[in-house]
Amino acid sequence: MAHPPVTPEDVQRLKTMIGPDHVSTGPSNLDLHSRDESYHPPRRPDVVVWPQCTEHVVAAVRLAADKGYAVTPWCAGTSLEGNPIPVAGGIVLDFTEMNRVLEIRPDDLQVDVEVGIQYRELNDQLRRHGLFFPPDPGAWACLGGMIGNNASGVRTVAYGATRDCVLGLEVVTADGQVLRLGSRAIKSSSGYDLVRLLVGSEGTLGIVTRATLRLRGLPPEVLTVVATFPTVAAACAAVGDMIRYGLNPAALELMDAAVVAEINRDRDMGLDEKPMLFLEFHNVNDAALESQYEMVAGVLDEHGAVRVDRGIGAEERTRLWEARHGALESIKRNHPGRSVLLVDACVPISRYADMVDRAKAAVAAEGVTGFFWGHAGDGNLHLGLLFDPADAGARDAVQRVNRSVVAHAIAAGGTCTGEHGVGVGKLGFVEAEHGPALEVMRRIKAALDPGGILNPGKMLPPG
Repeated sequence: MAHPPVTPEDVQRLKTMIGPDHVSTGPSNLDLHSRDESYHPPRRPDVVVWPQCTEHVVAAVRLAADKGYAVTPWCAGTSLEGNPIPVAGGIVLDFTEMNRVLEIRPDDLQVDVEVGIQYRELNDQLRRHGLFFPPDPGAWACLGGMIGNNASGVRTVAYGATRDCVLGLEVVTADGQVLRLGSRAIKSSSGYDLVRLLVGSEGTLGIVTRATLRLRGLPPEVLTVVATFPTVAAACAAVGDMIRYGLNPAALELMDAAVVAEINRDRDMGLDEKPMLFLEFHNVNDAALESQYEMVAGVLDEHGAVRVDRGIGAEERTRLWEARHGALESIKRNHPGRSVLLVDACVPISRYADMVDRAKAAVAAEGVTGFFWGHAGDGNLHLGLLFDPADAGARDAVQRVNRSVVAHAIAAGGTCTGEHGVGVGKLGFVEAEHGPALEVMRRIKAALDPGGILNPGKMLPPG
């Protein structure tokens, strides 16, 4: 579906409705909003709007609906599959100035927020009340992007993904209507669950402006364990047993030796350059943690852990998690001029080790450079494939590896994307994963967005 460019007259209308300081067609702003953190090619919007309230979003969407302009929501721009790239031009709505915490209700373990708030800033404010919002995709992520992609992160194995932590949403529909979905109750059997439908829809069914989030109490005691192994296979086997035996890690992360080496090179961490598991456990007191750790240590020993460090202090724990979150950035900084295609596939936990083996074989067969890490506790593998963007043969090779790994994940009962979303990068795999259900998804899209103006070119391949 073609979308016309925004006319100068309608840019002026946006400035009149929203304020001239919050609307821009300047080249630097258009360039800034033309790409995310992925390798996908940029595409400039026609105009960028920074709404200050829901009414501004309504005004922009109604204008877009009337004229057929594409509308793409934007938060931090940290997505990894081209999710916020405005592939059809049009209007970008940048929510970074709608970034308030509206109300914290400690007794209910809930908070109301605008979607432009950063994950780190939100948790800084919640910490004063002894609370936190568990999904942890990285400090710079914004809530709008997390909701759009159903982001998860290192603590998903214990606390679930974003979808599991959202109780209610305020949404602007494709015709400019404001809906308030869900409730403050922690469960409901009333009506269709439109909240869970909207979370993970990448702004293609409605534009989320506010959210009510479910919180957790900060754990009284935390134990961090770092274990190194002789092989990735041994580390994966330990992961499977950890989950199977119900040892309840709050986080369980895998990095191969190559990723550890990249982190050492970039951050001078001094880590052992062997396959490594980061584990974190939350419990009510030291005695409970000690009892839990005794069983954990047995599993690690059984699978040949070379070294186990436990009882890491808060400062070092923060440094380690920052390094883990920054693995992709470390790789990019160490290889200037190269791009990274990041595979994000997820399988049942029993198939995780096999997926790693298949991925390593695909990397070796194509002779490319690959880095393995991921949220091993929930079966989510990240494979960073390094390539020269100016070399067509190299681009084709990493795409062949990508297709091979994703096809295996789908065949194993998994998914083409565990947490980064479909965006534009995974469109080619959606039909293989969903089959006839894809047509149902298209009918839902057509019902909620008949003009196809909301983040076009994402989530659903062309019919």
